Amino acid sequence: MNIVDALNARENTTCFVGAGGKKTTMATLAADLERAVVTATVRIPIFDDWVARVAVTDDPIRAVEGTDSWPIGVVPKREREDRYLGYDPETVDELADFARPVLVKADGARMRRFKAPSSREPQIPASANTVVPIASAHVVGHPLNEERVHRVERVAELTGREQGTLIRPVDVATVLASDQGGRKGVPDGATVVPLINMVDDDELEATAREIAAEIHDRADVPRVVLAEMRAENPLVAAV
Repeated sequence: MNIVDALNARENTTCFVGAGGKKTTMATLAADLERAVVTATVRIPIFDDWVARVAVTDDPIRAVEGTDSWPIGVVPKREREDRYLGYDPETVDELADFARPVLVKADGARMRRFKAPSSREPQIPASANTVVPIASAHVVGHPLNEERVHRVERVAELTGREQGTLIRPVDVATVLASDQGGRKGVPDGATVVPLINMVDDDELEATAREIAAEIHDRADVPRVVLAEMRAENPLVAAV
């Protein structure tokens, strides 16, 4: 199994939520997939360096239909120098009816490595076939605070842990498996494939496997993917 198949991203609309490697994961998949389309339903940092071209357009279907440069990124507007805006989910639904595969950034994390969604997140289109909630293995053992965690108060609420306490594998699993966390807003019929990223040594692999076991205790998911998206061969395990 390779990383594309582990994340169920081939010939699908795949949405990425959480924190700890959404953009790196999307870039890895875009490079490995044939004729991939990259887009977002939320703000997305400039990603021109990992697609063949970015079309800033109100008509993404026309842009995709007319391109011979792959992978292609489509966004509606450049909001400022360092980021684009995303489409509304309904526009991505229309794009998904036309193109395969489509990779969608569906929430934000402000460069943190672990998060829980706000009341306005995620923005997952109804057409999503797969949702990939992400967290970094590196957060385990570090304090539950804003240095590494986005929306600390929501993570504390979901886990029952006080802010400032050390994050445990079960805390990561609880958030990723929760229907108010990593599984929030998943359309009926979509597959959830949690991803533990930044698994870059044996100790972190053991931690990630513990997280995966706790996820399976809490949610019906086909697998939990352990990966190091910066590696030449990013898939560590699918458990």
